[in-house]
Amino acid sequence: MIAIVESRADRASVHICDHLRERADWTAREDDTRPDADGGGTYYRLENAELRSFDDLHLELERPAAAFDCDPDLLVFASRHSGDTGALLTGHFTGSFGPAEFGGEDDTLAEACPNALGRLLEAFEEYAPDEYEVGMECTHHGPSDVGCPSLFAELGSGDEQWDDPGGADAVARAVLELRDVDPHGPGQFVGFGGNHYVPRFERIVRETPWAVGHIAADWALEAMGHPESHREVLEQAFAASRADVAMLDGEWPVLEETLADLDCRIVGETWLREVGDRSLELVDAVESRLGTIEGGVRFGDRSESSFSVVDLPTELLETAEGIDPARVREIVEHRSVAFETENSGSRVGARAAVPESESRHRIVEEVAAVLETKYESVTVEDDAVVVEELAFDPERARTLGIPEGPKFGALTSGESVTVNGETIKPETVHRERTHRFPI
Repeated sequence: MIAIVESRADRASVHICDHLRERADWTAREDDTRPDADGGGTYYRLENAELRSFDDLHLELERPAAAFDCDPDLLVFASRHSGDTGALLTGHFTGSFGPAEFGGEDDTLAEACPNALGRLLEAFEEYAPDEYEVGMECTHHGPSDVGCPSLFAELGSGDEQWDDPGGADAVARAVLELRDVDPHGPGQFVGFGGNHYVPRFERIVRETPWAVGHIAADWALEAMGHPESHREVLEQAFAASRADVAMLDGEWPVLEETLADLDCRIVGETWLREVGDRSLELVDAVESRLGTIEGGVRFGDRSESSFSVVDLPTELLETAEGIDPARVREIVEHRSVAFETENSGSRVGARAAVPESESRHRIVEEVAAVLETKYESVTVEDDAVVVEELAFDPERARTLGIPEGPKFGALTSGESVTVNGETIKPETVHRERTHRFPI
């Protein structure tokens, strides 16, 4: 159940809520127990939603969830966005990492709803008029005490947009999409650093299964002061976001030390992308037994928690990668839980975590099959992959009077050449060679 807050002091909020009332079959009800200015009087109910109006600006309200009869799981502030950012639909959480200059309390954060914010951005993208950008902001301004998980859904960034029916309707439709959305998801992190509009964190939310909770942008961290003196607000950020993972945008060594003392897992963008929706138990097992993601370990398609770390036949892999690197990567990914990489992640490394139910030999067989496009024969034996090839023999060519140069090149490419009126076929100067790749 979601609660929707309309502020009569915010004409964009009124405009959005007018479209909300038009978009769905609401039932008007009366609440005589509260003043009209404080969410009482006429309010509106819909399956899984309740809409109430307040006189004050959103950021001046404290515990607005208490005004709603529906015992909301999520509260949405339909609001304007102000700034020099043009036509923009944006969402964010509320509270202050330092002094509360715009509503709320100092060093206090409202309960976030990371999963709902991710869904809001998706809905904004779906419904936004062409001229509108979609964005996400850091945590800023009040209220800091809402009474349930909450977010701001905003129409911006000036008079033209606040009065725009298309923009207001897009926000209204996006808010309605949140009626059946869980405020929290399985993978959530807290962000530190970056600009006010946090494009890096937004990119992760859009492109991975991860959702972001509170975000302290550069200016918020500077306003907060020394991290060690503000451990409580840092702890709030994780508790209010239901997260124990942090990502830093930029260099914040003192903050990083403090977060480590709080027993927080500090990760990078690569880690979040690579982990995806895998369980942290599996990730911990892989990183403890195979190696770290930061060190080049990458996950495969298998997700079994029971696995063995095995050595891969590196010489065979290197040869096959020289023929078809994409196919070799595909084979290892398909057959493994995780595997080492080299050369900045572009090449498969020397070890892999293979499910107990999977045979390492299957990897060997499939990689060996890649060699068949180059070699005359490929045989998988107990201890090696044996290949036979017909290779150009320059000594044999010289004995036949073939001069080095273009004719050597032609024979190497499988073309016949003519020397002193005699046609010499490539097989005449080819010799059979055997290679063994230990496995």
